[in-house]
Amino acid sequence: MSDQAAKLRKKIEMLRAYRQAKTIAIVSGKGGVGKSNFALNFSIQLAQKQNKVLIVDLDVGMGNIDILLGLTAKYSIVNMFEEHMSIDEIIEKGPNNISYVAAGSGLSDIFTMDEEKFDYFLTQLDVLINNYDYIIFDMGAGITLGSLYYMLAADECVVITTPEPTSLTDAYAIIKHITNKSNEIDLYVLVNRAQSQKSGQQTVERLQQVVSQFLQKDIVPLGVLPEDRTVLKAVSCQTPFSIYDSNAHITISMNQIVEQYISNKIDLEKKVPYSFVNKLKHFFKER
Repeated sequence: MSDQAAKLRKKIEMLRAYRQAKTIAIVSGKGGVGKSNFALNFSIQLAQKQNKVLIVDLDVGMGNIDILLGLTAKYSIVNMFEEHMSIDEIIEKGPNNISYVAAGSGLSDIFTMDEEKFDYFLTQLDVLINNYDYIIFDMGAGITLGSLYYMLAADECVVITTPEPTSLTDAYAIIKHITNKSNEIDLYVLVNRAQSQKSGQQTVERLQQVVSQFLQKDIVPLGVLPEDRTVLKAVSCQTPFSIYDSNAHITISMNQIVEQYISNKIDLEKKVPYSFVNKLKHFFKER
């Protein structure tokens, strides 16, 4: 029995050695829908459940993950290119042992960089893939050709919207851009700032119906987050709302979303046909 147990432990260790992080792009059709707040608190609650999580701020010109954390990043992704630093050197630590990479200024270059810089970036990213359970990319609102490649390369893409008609229209537009380029990516939708669970669910169903009818694409409902003044208070204190008030309605809702998300996931040990880095390289090379 002891030999069998030892062999099983060795097999698990070998599987973990080849494990690749689940990559998730968090996107929105417009700004002001709570995308970065969702990305940050989703990451924190994933980390609370014993996952190694890295959040990379790719919000061009509006990067604010470090501000929401109330922290000052010593380095940003810009330093990696300008000073030829390794990605390990620019990773900062946040609450619940999450790791994050700040956006810095001049980040727009990351979507139009030359081949040498791009290859260096890919090399650095490749280092991370086996070191984390989840890598979360907080993308900028809207879409550019360069940012689209990051969305397509990710294992999953989460579209954040609110019940407002303009927000839904913008969410549909970004889903259309993504599916026109590739219909293979797993797309999730989260409704933020819902007045009730019922109204939020109705919003999800309307978007699902339109996307299915006109784009022939199934989107997965990730969940509904309520309108909650706790968020404004937490932002003012530069503290993630899930840490600011663990008993707030929105924190409880976020925890339920993360619990459901994890329970529905395929085993992280399963290898995927193409890694995030390989897919990203493919998209940029065919420009």
